[in-house]
Amino acid sequence: MNDPVRPAEHLRAALDDVLAGLPPKQAAGAVERLIAHYRGETPTTAPILRDRADVAAYAAYRMPATFEAVRSALEAFAAAVPDWTPGSHADVGGGTGAATWAVTATWPGERSVTVLDWAEPALALGREIAAANPALRDARWQRARIGTALTLEPTDLVTVSYVLNELAEADRAALVDAAAAAARSVLIVEAGTPAGYARVIEARDRLIRAGFRVAAPCPHSAACPIAPGTDWCHFSARVSRSSLHRQVKSGSLPYEDEKFSYVAATRLPVEPAPARVVRRPQIRKGQVLLDLCEADERLRRTTVTKRHGDLYRAARDAGWGDPWPPEGSPA
Repeated sequence: MNDPVRPAEHLRAALDDVLAGLPPKQAAGAVERLIAHYRGETPTTAPILRDRADVAAYAAYRMPATFEAVRSALEAFAAAVPDWTPGSHADVGGGTGAATWAVTATWPGERSVTVLDWAEPALALGREIAAANPALRDARWQRARIGTALTLEPTDLVTVSYVLNELAEADRAALVDAAAAAARSVLIVEAGTPAGYARVIEARDRLIRAGFRVAAPCPHSAACPIAPGTDWCHFSARVSRSSLHRQVKSGSLPYEDEKFSYVAATRLPVEPAPARVVRRPQIRKGQVLLDLCEADERLRRTTVTKRHGDLYRAARDAGWGDPWPPEGSPA
């Protein structure tokens, strides 16, 4: 797999370039307005991202977080299908194309890439930013209404990131069904909230009914063992904060953690993790507490102590979202 640091650096540099001509106060104001007014349905007349200034500000604010969340999910997916590289990719509702950058950070080489979105200014800026990434210079950026009328050409991989929250229930179902009909593999990413998790589970169930197997994060394709309304499954990706982030959020830390929920499903042979760490590990004196989702469809807390030797050292290094046990470690 590629080193994700280089695409991330190129993306940040490209975003700095598009912000160069936008006064900082205008950029921060656009982001604050868009965060306050970005609501749940695909626009029927004019997109909320109205012009280049809106799109540039929002891309600088959200693209790094979307990139890191999608890249993290794709990393888990790639580990479950280690001998596969997608030869084509459709990013549905992709806007400025953060998920396409994450795909290039996960798998080397060029591929056919299509980005579909309703907002023409977002597509135009995505095309401009993509010039900094050789793997995306031939990507197609196409305007399309995302919903019940959507049809997709056959493709190896479909990504749908932070889109389902913008759609009505019927449009969400149609989008997932269209992805399942067109793709060999599908990745759905949503915000790491109870509502985002519920949308992911809804999509997960539809993909399984369409004949897909879950590759990640779940170690099985059975029903999620979390009782509805009691908890939600989500993960975290660390994002370097830009000056715009710090200005909008009045924060001083150089990073923030993007919480997200996801499902990666495929028609390919799959080797899911034996178990997945579904909460941040708790490190205590001489022991590590791990909350796991296991292949037998259960949630379980396990305690790994010093007497477990190498496994204890692996547990101290384990992160939220990691497979367990690590490859090569004793069970």
